[in-house]
Amino acid sequence: MKFEQINFAKQTSIRIGGIVNVAIIESADEFKNFNNYKIIGGGNNLLVSENPETKLMMLSKNFDYIYLENNILRVGGATPNGKIFNFAKKNNLTGFEFLQNIPSRLGGLIKMNAGMKNYEIANIIHSVSTLSGKKNRADINFKYRFSGIDEPIIEAEFIANNFGFSHELVELFKNMRSNQPKEPSAGSLFKNPEGYSAGKLIDEVGLKGFRIGDMAWSNIHANFLINLGGGKFHEAIELINLAETRVFDKFGVKLTREVCIVL
Repeated sequence: MKFEQINFAKQTSIRIGGIVNVAIIESADEFKNFNNYKIIGGGNNLLVSENPETKLMMLSKNFDYIYLENNILRVGGATPNGKIFNFAKKNNLTGFEFLQNIPSRLGGLIKMNAGMKNYEIANIIHSVSTLSGKKNRADINFKYRFSGIDEPIIEAEFIANNFGFSHELVELFKNMRSNQPKEPSAGSLFKNPEGYSAGKLIDEVGLKGFRIGDMAWSNIHANFLINLGGGKFHEAIELINLAETRVFDKFGVKLTREVCIVL
């Protein structure tokens, strides 16, 4: 068994959290030793308290790989999205263009069915390997920012026979992200409710730019909770709860969090 002290104020993209002893999983067989642990990825959609009671584990670099054989692309669960994007670009594979600036790793990408507009990872998945075995695409309940997979993702397979990597799409996705703030954040905090924009709802209840301590709802995009330098976990939670309460009270809409909160 291997453990590593992780400073989540540096590990997470929102720059919040304490120093935590995390189990590092080096083979699939080791998972049986950590049944009561929560798996985390690269820390890009993660908000961790300063002293979490939850026990945490993460995949080692043994799960960071890409193999292309007979038009099947096999990718490890700990592989960074940027690495997958660069591989697709180098090998002229289309369908992966939206990954360029989506942080995190493959496991988190699949778990939340991340994407840009109608371009989602679910569109190109062939199969996903978890602890309970391999699941074909048709057997996974993919929905908007949802996969229904609640166990560690070890590997995924893609059919790699669609050639013609599109630089035009890359530029389109780059422009779509131009309204995202540059300050540390966990990305979009809430999913867009059906028929609504989460950012617009937060704006319309008067919270765009609203600040508590060193945490604030961005002035650029109200669905981004940003760290202005010394943000604390309790400040972030207070702002999240405030947005949920105000939006529900005014519009009757329940906001659903995209960010994973670890207490």
